[in-house]
Amino acid sequence: MLKAVFIHGRFYGVLIGVILLFVLGVFDRIFFFAGVLFLLTFMILIAFDAWLIFRSKSARIEASREVANHLSNGDENRVTITIQSQYHFPIRVEVIDELPVQFQSRNLKWKLNITTDERKQFFYHVRPVERGEYAFGALHVYVSSPLSLFVRRFSFAIGQQVKVYPSYLQLRKFAFLAFDKRLQLQGLKRMRKLGHTNEFEQIKEYVAGDDTRTLNWKATARTGRVMVNQFRDERAQPVYCVIDKGRLMQMPFRKMTLLDYAINTSLVMSYIAIRKEDNAGILTFAERVDDFVAAGRRNNQMYRISETLYNQETAFLEADYERLYVSVSRYLTHRSLLLLFTNFESLNGLKRQIPYLRKMAEKHIVVVIFFQNTELRTLIDEPADSVRRIYQQTIAEKMQAEKEGMVTLLRQWGLFGLLTTPEELTVDTINQYLELKARGVV
Repeated sequence: MLKAVFIHGRFYGVLIGVILLFVLGVFDRIFFFAGVLFLLTFMILIAFDAWLIFRSKSARIEASREVANHLSNGDENRVTITIQSQYHFPIRVEVIDELPVQFQSRNLKWKLNITTDERKQFFYHVRPVERGEYAFGALHVYVSSPLSLFVRRFSFAIGQQVKVYPSYLQLRKFAFLAFDKRLQLQGLKRMRKLGHTNEFEQIKEYVAGDDTRTLNWKATARTGRVMVNQFRDERAQPVYCVIDKGRLMQMPFRKMTLLDYAINTSLVMSYIAIRKEDNAGILTFAERVDDFVAAGRRNNQMYRISETLYNQETAFLEADYERLYVSVSRYLTHRSLLLLFTNFESLNGLKRQIPYLRKMAEKHIVVVIFFQNTELRTLIDEPADSVRRIYQQTIAEKMQAEKEGMVTLLRQWGLFGLLTTPEELTVDTINQYLELKARGVV
């Protein structure tokens, strides 16, 4: 713990007042004597304040910072500061925390009044917008007495390295909702089953709400109670989150890239797929396939997926869908659900990749997930108050219609298309997965 001494602004204010009294004393001796009296009083207060702040045994402050070893990317992460005063009188405290350079914040400070031997705790939140290592620095506490003539600085070298991982807070939130009965309140929805898979689970007694088409007449006659067959979603289906790391995925939204939104959603989807007793895997690509985690649900599968997603970077190159098709044909030998997170800014850009997507769809279920341009929607919704604005809105509406036309084009070729915004990406992707499960497609 380092200590340093500073002079408070109040010290200079009082000193200037004394000087003014001596200046006025040139014209009137009363001001001169008043100046002498104030100067003597001021010197006594200086000595007393210095004794209060710097006396050895009780002049101490303890401070600590509590932050998780791993932060959640794109979420509000809590940081807790604890201040323990060992002064035997009330003090004023200013706390300054050295945040990691990635946050670009230099004015994070708090002012507190702490009573005798009091322990105070407060917290603040940080929102990282990129993955990687973040270094918290020292914690500085500036202490002054009620006189506030001197300030004593206590610096606590409690630097800490933390890693920012894909959004595990979002994982906890949506993993709970995916198995909760109130999904529709959060935008998630249950899908009505259109039929049954071939996986029979058990025979159970009928309760209100069960499908009467599943009545088991033999079991009903044998037991004397109405019995129904119960089916469950087919399990152990491979579900892969395929992430495009090309240059179009580097577009920003709320300070995060589309790539990071896709990575966060992939972590959530992998966990939900495993909870649904499917096998989850990851595949990332740009000009080549970079990382591949084979689908599974072994004990360390989520750890492997999380570490793989944490280390994803991009070279801002064009995504090569031909190599993606070759790699999918080589690595994926079983029929799988491929959730392809990508982005297309023009219909022609999609048409160039359609042949490779169609080839993958011959053996797998391909869901192409791409993003709406939220700036276009903002521009379209604004009132047109000039000819120039009318032209801009016309172009924006054309571009928006082209995006929606991409979904239609994908459906024409037997592919699933999902057009969504970065904020709704996780909800819409979970809905798509649940719908495909309900329809027996997966």
